[in-house]
Amino acid sequence: MPTLIDNEQRAAWRRDGVLVLPGFASVDAVEALKTRARAIVDAFDPAADGGGPAVFSSRDRARLAEQALAASADQVRCFFEEEAFDADGRLAVPKAQAINKIGHALHDRDPVFGRFSRDPRLAALVADLGVAEPLLVQSMLIFKQPRIGGEVVWHQDASFLITDPPSVIGLWFALEDATLDNGCLWVAPGGHRGPLRERYVQQGEGFVTETLDATPWPSGDATRPLEVAAGTLVAFDGQLPHASAPNRSAVSRMAYTLHVVDGRAAWSPLNWLQRRADDPARGFG
Repeated sequence: MPTLIDNEQRAAWRRDGVLVLPGFASVDAVEALKTRARAIVDAFDPAADGGGPAVFSSRDRARLAEQALAASADQVRCFFEEEAFDADGRLAVPKAQAINKIGHALHDRDPVFGRFSRDPRLAALVADLGVAEPLLVQSMLIFKQPRIGGEVVWHQDASFLITDPPSVIGLWFALEDATLDNGCLWVAPGGHRGPLRERYVQQGEGFVTETLDATPWPSGDATRPLEVAAGTLVAFDGQLPHASAPNRSAVSRMAYTLHVVDGRAAWSPLNWLQRRADDPARGFG
């Protein structure tokens, strides 16, 4: 398999836990994903979504409907922005501007996202990053809507996609320019060498966040923003702390995220995301 990155980039990956690859996705590929995402939202009928609207909030995870989250492991489901509703629980903005994200099996259930997610170049990249037996376990289209795009607090993806040993890698694709104004990613370079602070796990019929290590989240000079152009791929280690601010601008910041784990590692039975035995996670082939 051909390599996608050079020795300097490999060294940067080991040092920083993050790698930025501008221009990875073509203009046509980016537009295809954006068009398909809008079509999914247009076809989404909140009234037919049993159990009421599922709201995503990283600040208060109890607000995320747990049944909807678990059910989305092998589905394509829309989740609302926390601020999309008025005090009476009615949508305060048009539906197209109210969706926080679509998740969590776009890579397996939607042909447009499936073709993009199984690009042979991605297989080459994760091999370069040390994943020997890649499995695609989760995908999300994140809208970061104008003015109400929610904050994503500091976190580590290995808290939510648990393997033994830890193996998750995030592949984040900018579908629109990401800036300080519209809520670009923030990362803590080198922070992947620090402890895993939390685990989000099943407990009884619900989910809880367990504190593993009280090390404070990074701040100040330990962090940096990633202002990137549409088409950029950002790869980050599953233990790298990252976050994004709310979007109060008039411009959205769409992104597509794909998470990969190593099939040699054991998938935790405590994970919120569980696939059926007859529909397991698959690799790039």
